[in-house]
Amino acid sequence: MGLPALEFSDCCLDSPHFRETLKSHEAELDKTNKFIKELIKDGKSLISALKNLSSAKRKFADSLNEFKFQCIGDAETDDEMCIARSLQEFATVLRNLEDERIRMIENASEVLITPLEKFRKEQIGAAKEAKKKYDKETEKYCGILEKHLNLSSKKKESQLQEADSQVDLVRQHFYEVSLEYVFKVQEVQERKMFEFVEPLLAFLQGLFTFYHHGYELAKDFGDFKTQLTISIQNTRNRFEGTRSEVESLMKKMKENPLEHKTISPYTMEGYLYVQEKRHFGTSWVKHYCTYQRDSKQITMVPFDQKSGGKGGEDESVTLKSCTRRKTDSIEKRFCFDVEAVDRPGVITMQALSEEDRRLWMEAMDGREPVYNSNKDSQSEGTAQLDSIGFSIIRKCIHAVETRGINEQGLYRIVGVNSRVQKLLSVLMDPKTASETETDICAEWEIKTITSALKTYLRMLPGPLMMYQFQRSFIKAAKLENQESRVSEIHSLVHRLPEKNRQMLQLLMNHLANVANNHKQNLMTVANLGVVFGPTLLRPQEETVAAIMDIKFQNIVIEILIENHEKIFNTVPEMPLTNAQLHLSRKKSSDSKPPSCSERPLTLFHTVQSTEKQEQRNSIINSSLESVSSNPNSILNSSSSLQPNRNSSDPDLNVVKPTRPNSLTPFRKAKALYACKAEHDSELSFTAGTVFDNVHPSQEPGWLEGTLNGKTGLIPENYVEFL
Repeated sequence: MGLPALEFSDCCLDSPHFRETLKSHEAELDKTNKFIKELIKDGKSLISALKNLSSAKRKFADSLNEFKFQCIGDAETDDEMCIARSLQEFATVLRNLEDERIRMIENASEVLITPLEKFRKEQIGAAKEAKKKYDKETEKYCGILEKHLNLSSKKKESQLQEADSQVDLVRQHFYEVSLEYVFKVQEVQERKMFEFVEPLLAFLQGLFTFYHHGYELAKDFGDFKTQLTISIQNTRNRFEGTRSEVESLMKKMKENPLEHKTISPYTMEGYLYVQEKRHFGTSWVKHYCTYQRDSKQITMVPFDQKSGGKGGEDESVTLKSCTRRKTDSIEKRFCFDVEAVDRPGVITMQALSEEDRRLWMEAMDGREPVYNSNKDSQSEGTAQLDSIGFSIIRKCIHAVETRGINEQGLYRIVGVNSRVQKLLSVLMDPKTASETETDICAEWEIKTITSALKTYLRMLPGPLMMYQFQRSFIKAAKLENQESRVSEIHSLVHRLPEKNRQMLQLLMNHLANVANNHKQNLMTVANLGVVFGPTLLRPQEETVAAIMDIKFQNIVIEILIENHEKIFNTVPEMPLTNAQLHLSRKKSSDSKPPSCSERPLTLFHTVQSTEKQEQRNSIINSSLESVSSNPNSILNSSSSLQPNRNSSDPDLNVVKPTRPNSLTPFRKAKALYACKAEHDSELSFTAGTVFDNVHPSQEPGWLEGTLNGKTGLIPENYVEFL
């Protein structure tokens, strides 16, 4: 189980649970900082003492093996699991090299020590400075608040108003500092996943260069190194998208915190001062209180933010009545009396402000609680999954596949908003929408059409894959092996309403067609997942935890694209039993590392958009499909119409897709991705490798070429000709 997410909404409440969660994150940062310092010390010893090389390397390896990454959230992606176990892999390599006493690494200080010191000083150091500022503001706010609440109600009204204004300013400043500190802690926790591992990877690569006897070990390490490089790059790409989402949410919280309060299971919660009678008089003790209207239960937890700990035992009582305390009956302001069924006497409580007292009074009087439900950030326009909606999507797809399937950055680059809205107004006009044979005019740019398609999906009343299935899809993406993920997602797709499933099939067929042309448009399956995942699977409540799950939303879309024929054209199998699921996971854990046939490195990098929503993006793709009022008439094609197996329209022309003609022989070609050979007849290579005498092979999808005097097979979609 990883570290719990720090929600910005909790900064306002500043509850004991929030403080405990924050402490766990701080402890993890301290642990990381201490580990990095020790790692740097060990590295310097390794450089300076050749005679102690063996013992220094063993200690270094042991340190790596003992450290465990803690990720935010309750599950890890395959890339994160790869990165998390990388330290153990590094330790194994170092132990194998212990007996080989050869030269010291000349550039170890530059590739290992400097980046780690930079990360510790710039990132962890900045987090420590933010903590000092946060602790200082906490003490300042609590002190001023206590002083303010102790003001006598008999003072002049002008003095009281001035004091109220001062407290409001301090409270707002404390809230902003709290948000900034939480944001910095989250950022450092995410950054360490790649900025901390990359220097170690570079250091190991240097060892392989200088150690003659490490040559064979370096070859064995190559598979994991390639997988780790891909995982680091994918994790970095996801971090950039996630960081922008979290930063945007933080800015929203700063501008209007009440609009984004988390929906609480309690009717009311917050800090109250409770009057307690002592033998020497009375005192006011700070409590964090919660109230549940249905059960009428009030829970009081004595807690002081300055000390960061409980001041006694929790107490729960059942509410009998609640009465506002008149100002002239007590010297304290904002007070009210509570009578309990299971406790004699009256409990006098002091709220933090007049507004706070009003909210507590309303909650305890049984009136409706004041909640600010999270509003869906998408527009709820007139978009529907009706014949007009299918017609719009079909026209957009037809225009993309006939005019712009090879445009670089397809669906990633956004169009001008005014043009997009104008095109949508034309397409959504019932008069033009009913004209099914009318194509989109050539005057509209492809980026305008793709943006219109995505915008229309965002205008639907809810995401295409529905709020109620969002968590189920995420859980499916978190399963331990690919077979289980595909099976569970297959089953979930067939639980969607008919029109949702038809539209999703339309989009996935189109996305697969786009991905098949990734060599021209640079939109791989992974890139399409990043673009479309957050829209098709957006959560109902926008929280930090939900943003952290975006990477799993992307994985769901990747699975849908890669397995669209199976998922949409076959009936899902019966769910696996526990024994079968256990066996499936065991097989997965015993499987070999991924080969070059699996997902390559991402080629297309994120284009910065001026529209916040384009950072999250939407998934709207389909092959050219015609969807009429008959739900069974879904047509798929890349350049011409092909009927669905359930279609009964006799007038459709069937054109089967054909492979391109044989390639003309070329003498040189360059590798776009790295690849590990699985058979003796294949070549292993890295990205950028140049091959000679490349020509078509007898094997479909393969070329034949020469590298370093050896002739072998090369995957056709892994190279470009020079």
